[in-house]
Amino acid sequence: MANSKELIKTTDLLLEIASILMVSGANTIRINSNIDRFVEVLNYKASCFISHKSIVMTVYTENDLESCTRVKNIPPYAINFSIISAISKLSWEASNENWSLNEIAQAINSIKKSKRYPRIIILLAVSIAGAGFCNIFKGDYINMLIAFISTFTGLFILQTAHQKHFNLYFRIFLASFIASFIASLGVVYDIGANPVAALVTSILFLVPGVPLINSFTDLLDSNIINGLVRFTTGLMIVLAIAMGLFLTLLIFQLN
Repeated sequence: MANSKELIKTTDLLLEIASILMVSGANTIRINSNIDRFVEVLNYKASCFISHKSIVMTVYTENDLESCTRVKNIPPYAINFSIISAISKLSWEASNENWSLNEIAQAINSIKKSKRYPRIIILLAVSIAGAGFCNIFKGDYINMLIAFISTFTGLFILQTAHQKHFNLYFRIFLASFIASFIASLGVVYDIGANPVAALVTSILFLVPGVPLINSFTDLLDSNIINGLVRFTTGLMIVLAIAMGLFLTLLIFQLN
């Protein structure tokens, strides 16, 4: 009975780890690699089916006499590369130092409680990056300021909509529309040397780099289902961005 309880606890922990990695933006290859390292140090075997919305985990003993299968729905995605890196590092430490189940669980709880960067820091950093892109596209300091303001406002709207659990594509559309609307005012009133640069770069923060890159790596590793789902998600995000920009261009009658 004790072994059964430990098996269930192990399965739940591995399922939690896989879910955290998925939510944070890890590709399927990385998730499976981390799970394999944790399973090995705990002296179990595991089979894991990962989809975009749920994860099915089966953990069984070396002699296949006992097994445990659990299913977990994946919560809303929140990209966090720091968590991915921390868990990957933890898996290697656990493997090299032969950690126990409780030690791994405590470390995972510590990672889960780690604080993200303050919201204002994220807003400022992303907005400065948007202004920097505007400069690359030959915008002057006034255009960079417009790009900064539009990116800041668009990202603020995106974060707020995420907190209120709006549909992913609707909040992308809303952020694209707000950001491009503000930047379009510079085009309408011909503010700065290259107002179009501010308009073009105002929505770059929405580009779905993570799902598109992950889809490519998943397809290369023959994770066809996840690869196609992530690729489709990336395309839908691009469509939502385009619709927000299109509505702005339609309102201001811009070519």
